Amino acid sequence: MTHNQKQKLNLQTVDRVKTISPQEFIEKYVKPQRPVVIEQLTQDWPAYEKWSLSYLKDIAGDVEVPLYENRPVSAKDKFNEPHAQMKLKDYVDLLKKGPTRYRIFLFNMMKVVPELQQHFKMPNLGVKFMKKLPFLFFGAENSSVFMHYDIDFANILHIHFEGKKRCIIYPPSETKFLYKVPNALISLNEIDFNNPDLEKFPALKLAKGYEAYLEHGEALYMPEGYWHNMTYLTPGFSMSLRTLPRSAKNLGKAFYNLTIMRGVENMMRKLKGDRWIEHKNKLAYRRQEKRLKKELHRE
Repeated sequence: MTHNQKQKLNLQTVDRVKTISPQEFIEKYVKPQRPVVIEQLTQDWPAYEKWSLSYLKDIAGDVEVPLYENRPVSAKDKFNEPHAQMKLKDYVDLLKKGPTRYRIFLFNMMKVVPELQQHFKMPNLGVKFMKKLPFLFFGAENSSVFMHYDIDFANILHIHFEGKKRCIIYPPSETKFLYKVPNALISLNEIDFNNPDLEKFPALKLAKGYEAYLEHGEALYMPEGYWHNMTYLTPGFSMSLRTLPRSAKNLGKAFYNLTIMRGVENMMRKLKGDRWIEHKNKLAYRRQEKRLKKELHRE
């Protein structure tokens, strides 16, 4: 992606700190809902020295893992349903061979391999992270996830291991420019945020977001409801720790998403098939065009 395109996407660099006190973290980032990268958060964790793709292959190689790919959303799939399964050792071999479309998404490896729970500590940042829900994510070189926000509106601490990852994130205030698909948590999946077609999707120029590059052991704090698009620049994996939404409004949205929205989506895919997906994608584009005209008229 060229420097000019980055400028057009209107991304600023996420703040970086080496370490941070709980008080400063709450005051500077949690209360105002601003992202930050904490560079040395994990340096006293056993995971910092131990965790690598090879290590996980050795310790959890026979675990069957769910795989996802970035194919267009299809009515054949249920909401967040995996596209394939494989043993972790075979998947790691696949990652090391070169680019593959398969990713591991939201996998609770600690449940299957409890020993891994001894390798990390709950961060002392003044917020309570859920110890039972440390999800792992894996991807190959250049693999990327659709721009989306999380169904439960959690505050997320996203910690990367092995290699390098690019994160493009937007606060909820920018939803109006991100071509959000109705009854879904994603923007139009044909948009490549690493190389966006800004003529076809001009509203993206108005969205004000952030960019961060994560290396081994670094942690990105993403406040609740933040949109995120993650791209693995090299094969690697990350762990997310989460806290419940702080605002009652977002707690309500999370409950709605997990119950009504998911239920409606599965039902409509069953009833209308791919026509439902096509209808939603067209609607997302039309609604965005209308909002863009209003926004430009205001200016």
